[in-house]
Amino acid sequence: MTILHTRGVEKHFTEGRETVTVLKGIDFSVERGEIVSLEGPSGSGKTTFLSILGCILTPSKGDVVIEGTSVSGRQLAEIRKRSLGFVFQQFNLFPSLSAVENVEYALNVKGVRGREARVEAERVIEAVGLGDRQNFLPRDLSGGQKQRVAIARALAGKAPILLADEPTANLDSQVGTQVLEMFRALAKQENRALVIVTHDPKVRTIADRVTRIQDGALV
Repeated sequence: MTILHTRGVEKHFTEGRETVTVLKGIDFSVERGEIVSLEGPSGSGKTTFLSILGCILTPSKGDVVIEGTSVSGRQLAEIRKRSLGFVFQQFNLFPSLSAVENVEYALNVKGVRGREARVEAERVIEAVGLGDRQNFLPRDLSGGQKQRVAIARALAGKAPILLADEPTANLDSQVGTQVLEMFRALAKQENRALVIVTHDPKVRTIADRVTRIQDGALV
């Protein structure tokens, strides 16, 4: 079942008196439980496209449909809270919060609080293999462990769509492979769609499909 798709998505930015077209009429779809690797050279538009999928940017033209509903003109923040989980390249963890508290905070933003939030945070921290480090601060975690916390944060709240921006860029090869294997297992076990923007060829080993953006168009 298709959970996310775009129709004719374009994105234009104005630079001085010129209009720059970053995305050119992209039609794209992802099924529940499917893992898509989104590749392309730097400047090709893939991160802009991921931001549009994640309702961070709005398209200049075209439509984004999430769980059967067009997001045009809707409350994008609410859609992000309900349907989307993000894994950022730079981890973006709060340094003064423990691993489990970082995840719990993400749940608070989604409106889940109190004991319910703590139980869910502990569940996903355990799921990513950090149950014994849930009370560690980010400064006491390795790069791979920080990325696992970032993944746990994206998983918290059971968003059906996960979007990851270069999730292995700051990891060595061995840890990167472990994180990707964990990504695949969790996506398949929980039937979540996963779109990974990447330059890392290892992502192909877990992807169901590889899609490439070049010069703002799917090729």
